[in-house]
Amino acid sequence: MKISKLTAAIALLISACGIAFAQNGTMTPYSAYGYGVLRDHATSTQRAMGGVGYAMNSGRQINAMNPASHAAIDSLTFLFDMGIDLTSLWQSEIQDGKEVRDNNFGGGLDYVTMQFPLGRYMGASVGLLPFSSVGYSFGSKIDNGLDSRQGNGSLNEFYVAVAGRPFKGFSVGANISYLFGTIINETYATISSSQSALFQKQMMVRDFHLNFGAQYSVALNQGDRVTLGLTYSPAKTLLGTARQIYYDTALDTEVQFSDEHKLKGNYSLPETWGAGINYQFGRRVMVEFDYTFQPWSKAKFRGYEGEPVMHNYADRTRYSLGGQYTPDIRGSYFKRVSYRLGGYWSNDYLKLQGNHLREYGITAGFGFPVPSMRTTVNLGLEWMHRQAHPNPLIKENYLNITIGLNVNEMWFQKSKLL
Repeated sequence: MKISKLTAAIALLISACGIAFAQNGTMTPYSAYGYGVLRDHATSTQRAMGGVGYAMNSGRQINAMNPASHAAIDSLTFLFDMGIDLTSLWQSEIQDGKEVRDNNFGGGLDYVTMQFPLGRYMGASVGLLPFSSVGYSFGSKIDNGLDSRQGNGSLNEFYVAVAGRPFKGFSVGANISYLFGTIINETYATISSSQSALFQKQMMVRDFHLNFGAQYSVALNQGDRVTLGLTYSPAKTLLGTARQIYYDTALDTEVQFSDEHKLKGNYSLPETWGAGINYQFGRRVMVEFDYTFQPWSKAKFRGYEGEPVMHNYADRTRYSLGGQYTPDIRGSYFKRVSYRLGGYWSNDYLKLQGNHLREYGITAGFGFPVPSMRTTVNLGLEWMHRQAHPNPLIKENYLNITIGLNVNEMWFQKSKLL
């Protein structure tokens, strides 16, 4: 067992915590509300298939969506997976009877994960994943001046997961994650006399979160297999601190803190249920359907004194469908390439001015094997549309390019003396 390599890999992963999400690819005004844009722990492979994964398990691919999947790893294998995300966004809205358009670009590191065996029927995984992200910048006119708003930051999860297979076909797993990050929302007010002030809202989260999963697979005739997957994360109040700061920019000094309060009892996350069914046709075709439900209408979000909360929460649902086709895993190069396709529809957790926020998209991608290695380069394309309903507010179209590197190595094979 190559302990030195494993130790070095874990050290590399931990060091990535300091820089993982320094480049925030989020750039939508909708992220100014709540906790920002939510993520679903999908890797580059899964995003190319519509974001499915609750019932997926493979000894060659890390699946952070369901901790039970880690039990499928081979006892001699080590996996490392990381991905980056590049995004182009087109926005349009109606202002004073005219359509206003804008275009932005962004990107950065998306996730870093690794997986290794703990025995013949057990596996473990550690990684760094995005939970939510905030990024926007816009302005508007106010009485005798201008109002400029911008925000940035993210909530991230550093997780440790363990899974086991108590009997054939059935696996269970759990992960504990450290939820951390800071979300900053700023408002600059400039009046005609050239006086200006900055109001900054900070939310600093430092907490732990749990996720549990189970999978059950049944082998059918001619190598086919069907797998059912289920995940659950309990609801919880958040731990951390929120505060509002007022700066006099003319004097370049911090004037005062206002409404500093604890997150506990004032802000919360709802429970999360995820369910999926996966069907594999031999070793060539895989199809999966997933459903996600989060009762955000029960969550708390206090806001700040003297400033009304400009949004409500609605129950979040997401439907995902995706598949993969690999012509021949032992054939010529292009027969070993995996071809992926998927789509999804989501009713988001934000409700703005009585309007529900909705998203839908289509995805496609490829898994390119590296010659003479067990490494795969994953390329994914995603088109997504987001707008509110029934009043569309701001219409957004995204083109996301995801690039992932999945390293598969034999680290745990005992050497033989000749």
